[in-house]
Amino acid sequence: MNKFLSAVAGNGVRGLNRRAFLRGSAVLAGFFIVPRHVIAASGQLPPSEKLNLACIGVGGRGAASVSGVRGHNVVALVDVDSVRLAEAAKPLPQARQFADFRKMFDAMEKGIDAVTVATPDHTHAVAAMMAINRRKHVFCEKPLAHSIHEVRALAQAARQSGVVTQLGNQGHSTDTIRSLCEWVWSGAIGKVHTVHAVSGARHSRISDLPRLAERPPVPEKLDWDLWLGPAQNRAYHPLYCPGSWRNWSAFGCGAIGDWICHVVDPVFWALDLGAPVSVQCQAKDFDPKLHGETFPPGSVITFEFAAKGTRSPVKLVWHDGVEVPPRPPEMAANDKMPATGAAVYGDKGTIVYGSHGAGGLRLIPEAKMDAFQPPAKTIPRVRGHHEDWLNAIRTGTKAGSNFDYGGSLTELALLGLIATRLLGQKLAWDGAAGKFTNSAAANQWLQSSYRVGWRL
Repeated sequence: MNKFLSAVAGNGVRGLNRRAFLRGSAVLAGFFIVPRHVIAASGQLPPSEKLNLACIGVGGRGAASVSGVRGHNVVALVDVDSVRLAEAAKPLPQARQFADFRKMFDAMEKGIDAVTVATPDHTHAVAAMMAINRRKHVFCEKPLAHSIHEVRALAQAARQSGVVTQLGNQGHSTDTIRSLCEWVWSGAIGKVHTVHAVSGARHSRISDLPRLAERPPVPEKLDWDLWLGPAQNRAYHPLYCPGSWRNWSAFGCGAIGDWICHVVDPVFWALDLGAPVSVQCQAKDFDPKLHGETFPPGSVITFEFAAKGTRSPVKLVWHDGVEVPPRPPEMAANDKMPATGAAVYGDKGTIVYGSHGAGGLRLIPEAKMDAFQPPAKTIPRVRGHHEDWLNAIRTGTKAGSNFDYGGSLTELALLGLIATRLLGQKLAWDGAAGKFTNSAAANQWLQSSYRVGWRL
């Protein structure tokens, strides 16, 4: 016991192997001078329970990850933009700064327990896999990866290494998603048969395609080669970086990649959807051969899910950009569908909800909601999405949107993007085998390719 306490006092989590830390944390509970309930109430962790973290990508969404783990020891910050890196480091002077996460891992491997990854989509997988291979716990922003092969490789590696993972679909840790599950499971709307999901986000840049021939200089603050990472070489353009990379297929996953992990998450959980059996995309004013570097002005993507257990078959229709879903017939004339959310149709009623826990959760029409008696809260609530992940690390459990769950959710976005490449074709998907059964052309889009010097 004394040796264990000495090790923790001297080194924190870093000085112990993970198994010893988890085994000993319960023993330590009785030895704190300050009672644990007092520490918990203050929102502060005792030093012995603080993790050493590296944050890869610290601008944009990365700033939220840095903030989300601030109660622990942030020992390294990584960003290819020197200005963003310096800004993030101001309140964290003890953190070492790096432009290249590969060099960070070489220098800090023995000094970190976990990492957050908040880079553009095309570098998620290589950064997360590098962490997993070093047995570091990983929080990765959505979508998990840029290809289905990457998603499955990450999930498998995480299972084999035993690290704790979390996808950054923050709505998964809200009360709203839990309430939606409890309502559906209690039979509030009977058997669900159809879902119409929507995001008004517009990631098409068709009109900007001619501008890519321009050759503006690379900003001094940006390491463009590192920003490209595993992507194939191409000239810098401000249309790509910093904030518009989601609009370009070489780097981002469009509106569906940006939003499906938020919007569809509630029904994905409530209905245990898993893998679809087919996917089909309809889009106007878009030719994949001419416009494939970007995305359609709007998409309608239909996923079909087979019956599962006591659940009926489900049709999920995704709408983005200029495409909007049909109004539920029960909806009042002065009522509106959320700009980002979904309508869930059962044989006994309809639920409408907004994304991220915003925009409400309600039965329609209003009279039905007024008469509704919500079921008991049977799903444990959590304090926050980063906290759910960090607590899972401390307790040796699984986070709510680990890479098995979050990876399957991400696959929906990636399947939708492949269907966008083959407009109008109904693609049959074998989720267990991880391939399309009726399209060799579609199967060619399952795997990413990496330029020399980068690998998964």
